[in-house]
Amino acid sequence: MSVPGVSTTVYAMADVNGLQHGSPRKRPRKTDPTNRVVVVLGAQWGDEGKGKVVDMLAGSSDVVCRCQGGNNAGHTVVVGDAEYDFHILPSGIINSSAVSVIGNGVVVHLGQMFDEIKKNEAKGLKDWEKRLLISDRAHIVFDFHQSVDGLQEQERSKDTSGTKTLGTTKKGIGPCYSSKAGRHGLRMTDLLGDFSVFEQRLRNLVDSHKRMFPVLTVNIDEEVEKYRQYAERMRPLVANTISYIHKCLMEDKKILVEGANATMLDIDFGTYPYVTSSNCSIGGVCTGLGIAPQYIGDVYGVVKAYTTRVGVGAFPTELDNDMGDLLRTRGGEFGVTTGRARRCGWLDIMILRHSSMINGYTAIALTKLDILDQLEEIKIAIGYFKKDGERIEHFPANMDELADIKVEYVTMPGWKQDTSQCRTYGDLPENARNYVEKIEELLNVPVKWIGVGKSRASMITVY
Repeated sequence: MSVPGVSTTVYAMADVNGLQHGSPRKRPRKTDPTNRVVVVLGAQWGDEGKGKVVDMLAGSSDVVCRCQGGNNAGHTVVVGDAEYDFHILPSGIINSSAVSVIGNGVVVHLGQMFDEIKKNEAKGLKDWEKRLLISDRAHIVFDFHQSVDGLQEQERSKDTSGTKTLGTTKKGIGPCYSSKAGRHGLRMTDLLGDFSVFEQRLRNLVDSHKRMFPVLTVNIDEEVEKYRQYAERMRPLVANTISYIHKCLMEDKKILVEGANATMLDIDFGTYPYVTSSNCSIGGVCTGLGIAPQYIGDVYGVVKAYTTRVGVGAFPTELDNDMGDLLRTRGGEFGVTTGRARRCGWLDIMILRHSSMINGYTAIALTKLDILDQLEEIKIAIGYFKKDGERIEHFPANMDELADIKVEYVTMPGWKQDTSQCRTYGDLPENARNYVEKIEELLNVPVKWIGVGKSRASMITVY
């Protein structure tokens, strides 16, 4: 087609396929994957019971992945009489037929990882070394990162601006991500390369931290020798997990990704600054594993039937009273990683809408419904208002604003019946079903599973 006023010249050039113009051209196949990755994410402030949901789905998965965070996470899985606690390992590692992957977005403290493996071996974990792959791009958390984590919390405690401490786990996660962002962190590939180069970079990294924190003490010679030994232990575990996962996708293998922490602790979308140091929302799956968005399928949000959070920060529906104590006691609300008592409150739909908008949940798993069994009535937060009465349409970014809001609730009758032995949706008392359906209505996301106890058998499949 000619364009008026524009002269065109046609050149007889070979295209990239070696064909002359005018010849039929071979075009690459458009990628339209049928194999989709399943993702499980925490929808609140963590501790929702993701480990149980992952364990349930891992039984039919070929690969189970961690994509972000470190051993500041805590997942509990109950199998028979054994109760496994996972912090850095994917909780899907219990599935003896699945490969577990620790992705490039995860930061790994090697000593504590091996300690965790040893503890879970004593509970029955077997053959993990044949089924665990760690990304060669994953960054290493050093002991001095953990020391710095504690020193930073001490400095924050002196802050007079109101921030005070963040309530970190002091596992060195934030300082390690800082090293990563500062481009002087050390990765698994560095550990397994020329060790003399690794040693010099480690010494430089320690010196840098000692300049920032003069009270920091590190026996660098001991540290170097320790990592010389770790290098040989890690060598058979480290791999290019990006290409491995992509190969599995092409082979139609089932891949499950378990998020650590939760959306309200996401460094971008959570209650900043009282958050973790990674993206624990859906974007962390892509950046932390090298999975293209087009390969992501179902995204399941795990929602506790009430709300909890560990540490400090605004908590609009918190129950700092006997009801909160009851939920804490009945729910065993103490951190897997730190043992700290969790703050408890009513379910908050404003938080869940914010979380669902970011992650695009296709369904949710509602856990710990049985903890509400004794309650005469149950409240659900459905709206926020400023002091002057103005409605807040979306979850606020400003934590001072969040700490100063009024909450609108809807109150529902309790069911005053034991649900722990229910195994089908129809077994649940009518008022329990009403509570579930009200959550679906308010969130506009279906509830696919309901948890009424710790064991595998206590997960009710709704559809």
